[in-house]
Amino acid sequence: MSTPPAPPQAELLDRPFSFYPPILGVENNEWRLKEATWSEMLVTNTQENLDLAIPRRYFGKVSETDKPVMIVGLKQELEYRMSAVWPVKRAVYSMPAPALKPPPGQKSAPGPNEPKGLGAMMGISGEGTDTRITRLIGMTFLGLISLVLVVWAVIQFTPETKPTFIARDQTYLELNRDDDYFSILRKLGPPEGDHWKPNSGELQYRALFYPQRGYAVILMGTKQEDVHYIGAMGLGPDGKGWAPLHSVDFARGANTMGMLRGLKRF
Repeated sequence: MSTPPAPPQAELLDRPFSFYPPILGVENNEWRLKEATWSEMLVTNTQENLDLAIPRRYFGKVSETDKPVMIVGLKQELEYRMSAVWPVKRAVYSMPAPALKPPPGQKSAPGPNEPKGLGAMMGISGEGTDTRITRLIGMTFLGLISLVLVVWAVIQFTPETKPTFIARDQTYLELNRDDDYFSILRKLGPPEGDHWKPNSGELQYRALFYPQRGYAVILMGTKQEDVHYIGAMGLGPDGKGWAPLHSVDFARGANTMGMLRGLKRF
């Protein structure tokens, strides 16, 4: 039986780090190594009173740089529940089997009282009362189709009713992980709002709001004077949205999209 490699406690000792992908069920993604054994790593959350023992087989590579933050890769997406971490299992749904068709040539002719046409599709018998119901359903169905066609014609041929769409500004695509506050100002101009996330622990988050452009630029770092670009959050048509639009890769391939998804508006 081969001996597993030693855990990277030397790289993580006394240094904050973030998991990628983040652990589901835990809002804050900033951790410190508390203890390491040959089988598991005991980590503690910097903002929540939470200690987790993570089997060492889930640990992947560690980023070469800790700017803006050190990233510890996970080989599998994990979820925190029942006071422990568990691998995330995605539900797989199977398609129902198709209905069996009768062999060709064995279909018998319908009897005199058996339903035909729409009545057969609706499962209604061919008697007089059911025939009138079938006609009523058919007329209602045709009326609905006619109404849909009228609404479509009004929208299609009346210019005033057509919605107007405005293209989204995508200047944020020019930003990268080396951009700091001053380089962002040179590219985008001064923001309409400038917020620091309160009580963010050792990781500092800064949001520069550009509502006219439709997004906010997010910077992060261990010190306020050394924060760099990690992505952009879409503000939506009403300016109240908060969804990731853009992210950046770290030196060894880890991406900031997971951090942005767990970041609440501030």
